[in-house]
Amino acid sequence: MTAHLLKAEIHCHIEGAAPPELSLRQAEKYGVDASSFIRDGGYVWKDFAEFIQAYDKVAALFRTQEDYALLTESYLTELAAINTIYSEIIVSPDHGGRIGLGADAYLAGITDGILAAKEKTGIETRIIVTGERHFGPERVIAAAEYAARSHNPLVTGFNMAGEERMGRVADYARAFDIARDAGLGLTIHAGEVCGAFSVADALDLVRPSRIGHGVRAIEDEALVARLAETGVVLEVCPGSNIALSVYPDFESHPLRRLKEAGVRVCISSDDPPFFHTSLQREYEIAGGVFGFSDTEINAMTRTALEAAFVDEETRARLVARLNAHAYGDASA
Repeated sequence: MTAHLLKAEIHCHIEGAAPPELSLRQAEKYGVDASSFIRDGGYVWKDFAEFIQAYDKVAALFRTQEDYALLTESYLTELAAINTIYSEIIVSPDHGGRIGLGADAYLAGITDGILAAKEKTGIETRIIVTGERHFGPERVIAAAEYAARSHNPLVTGFNMAGEERMGRVADYARAFDIARDAGLGLTIHAGEVCGAFSVADALDLVRPSRIGHGVRAIEDEALVARLAETGVVLEVCPGSNIALSVYPDFESHPLRRLKEAGVRVCISSDDPPFFHTSLQREYEIAGGVFGFSDTEINAMTRTALEAAFVDEETRARLVARLNAHAYGDASA
């Protein structure tokens, strides 16, 4: 069991983290019939298209700055209860605009939730602004520009998510240049729906320090070696990969093979309740299914902290806390 281990998560979409019970309360608040997408305490979908529909319906239940503060605080409090000391949440200013809330109020609500959770539990959290690939390069560039001018000290990273099969990475490279020039950490979804070539394109054109998912790099031996040599971190979400049929089962999943090849990997949950998982379950799968020892799991948590988009003082404090807990090294 991994309940006693300290944890860190650097890949989770905030709307995708909404607990079903909270979503039901929100549905009642707004008079929405949620029976088509929430049943028996869980989200209902059959394939990727239905997952996106269910995700959008859940996201539509959060409409105000206060709603987003509640959602964010709820998820982070849940993480803190399982000994999570650090979290990065992926947010979309575009979504705030589309629902009529506006990007500023959307981000302010998320910030309020982060600060409330930290005051209550001590959990450290940062925000990754994401552009959504399927809305086209202009919207992704606009998201990068928004992140660059946000002046919110919790916004420390930029990402691109969405439909991986749409467009070429080259079409979106300018957005990452804007984010890089603003001093933001860079990560990008790749190597999930599409194969190893999408990871190679991301490395060549974006030059990120991390890749969201990236597991299909395993299909190219030279690419795996390149990842190991460069130290680019893969944010691996095994439960998500199985739920979305990237792999048929955990036995087929390449997490262990990637780690044994020297690739820097860490564990996250992506959109946990949609995939019938949680960060706690992902850690339990790492130990019980993949057979990682506590020492190996702690090493992956350390990788997440070393790759986190935080200032060096915060990073050192978090790593020291992990070391002290894992090894009883109070001077670490």
